[in-house]
Amino acid sequence: MISTILILLNLLVSPPKNVYDFSFKTIDGKEIKLSKFKGKKILIVNTASKCGFTPQYEDLEKLQKQYGKKVVLIGFPAGNFGGQEFSTNAEIKEFCTGKYNVSFLLAEKSSVKGNDISPLFKYLTSQTNTEEQGDIKWNFEKFLINEKGELVHRFRSKTKPTDEAITKYL
Repeated sequence: MISTILILLNLLVSPPKNVYDFSFKTIDGKEIKLSKFKGKKILIVNTASKCGFTPQYEDLEKLQKQYGKKVVLIGFPAGNFGGQEFSTNAEIKEFCTGKYNVSFLLAEKSSVKGNDISPLFKYLTSQTNTEEQGDIKWNFEKFLINEKGELVHRFRSKTKPTDEAITKYL
């Protein structure tokens, strides 16, 4: 909580230039700065374990295997839409690795909408350089970040991770 408050205060003082100004905690509690991925594309996805789009985990894993050297995939589990995510990070990890053999990065459970939205998703949803803007509408929206840390495209839930609409950028 204190780290979130400090991040928000810092954002008020100096607005972020790109996603490299953010960090996140993995599902195992390890802090990772997104600046670690400079020079690579990043695909950020808000995920949920009990959603009609949950089978997209399979396509995300296919993307990881095919393009993992060029793009960093990060799933951000969230329960903002109908409580379609497990309560704990341990349950989420067990589901994702057990059912879908997820090997890409998973963040700890986050909020992607509302008053408690994470600073990263507040930033991503405020960007105006893509045709999809504003609040996330449902689980499995995708944010493609270029090698400079800039959001270049946003895809709604119905766009599968292996769809050419995404892979043409990779």
